[in-house]
Amino acid sequence: MANLRTIDVVFLDDVFDMSGGYVLNFSDRTFSQFFSEELSIDIDDPIYARNGGSKGKRLRCFLQTVDKPMVVRTLNALWEYREAMRQRSGQADKIENSHSRLLSLINRIEGRTGNSQASIQVPSPSLNRLRLAQVKNDLVALTSLEPHNRGYAFEKFLKNLFDTYGLAPKEPFLLKGEQIDGSFQFGNETYLVEAKWHSKPMGVAELHTFHGKIEQKAAWTRGLFVSESGFTEEGIVAFGRGKRLICMDGFDLYEMLNREIPLTEVLDRKIRQAAETGAPFVRVRDLF
Repeated sequence: MANLRTIDVVFLDDVFDMSGGYVLNFSDRTFSQFFSEELSIDIDDPIYARNGGSKGKRLRCFLQTVDKPMVVRTLNALWEYREAMRQRSGQADKIENSHSRLLSLINRIEGRTGNSQASIQVPSPSLNRLRLAQVKNDLVALTSLEPHNRGYAFEKFLKNLFDTYGLAPKEPFLLKGEQIDGSFQFGNETYLVEAKWHSKPMGVAELHTFHGKIEQKAAWTRGLFVSESGFTEEGIVAFGRGKRLICMDGFDLYEMLNREIPLTEVLDRKIRQAAETGAPFVRVRDLF
């Protein structure tokens, strides 16, 4: 049975720029060198040229010929190279949710199904260092923006962060009478996102407003309130316990990125703490 469906090949053609027989920015020499160094594979072996000798045709043949673990290793290695080159050039990713879609494909190849936390794949350590370095730079760069532009940029930053960890983020959307700053999938639950970058900490009114949006949705809906300026102690106390949301502040984001703590682990500990104590906001430095 083939490792990849036709629709998978179409997606990979787009992600790895395989139109016209090319693969990313590889020359024939660097393509062979990449497979030799990263995967200990001779991609120039005639067995992979049965459908043609171009880089794209050899790669497609290779992915359909080797075993599934090698397919996964290859896709991860190519993604890591792709992101390193994209970040060096400063270009935006033109393919929506490319990383989360690739992770979904890898999950299917490995026989994982559903949205359980076990199926969430964190990028390889080297990819983490590359992507998280850029994510940290993006967060720092937000501080130099004008307040009017900063809020929208903060939402985009969070979407990129969620995408880095394969949480299938959705960009801001409008419902009748309300604005949702985005959403993501974690475990079997959907989390709505409230993102604020104000000069003052958020109080109880903002917490109640966001929680009101959550209560109008399905029972399995949860919320993540991210306030760069944090929350007032009085607001957290007045908001109470046992609610359907968790909170993060700017220090949480910096701490998480500086210490290279995966976002999925941060969410998992915050959720467990909220379940055990009812507290919606416990700082990252107190959890790790």
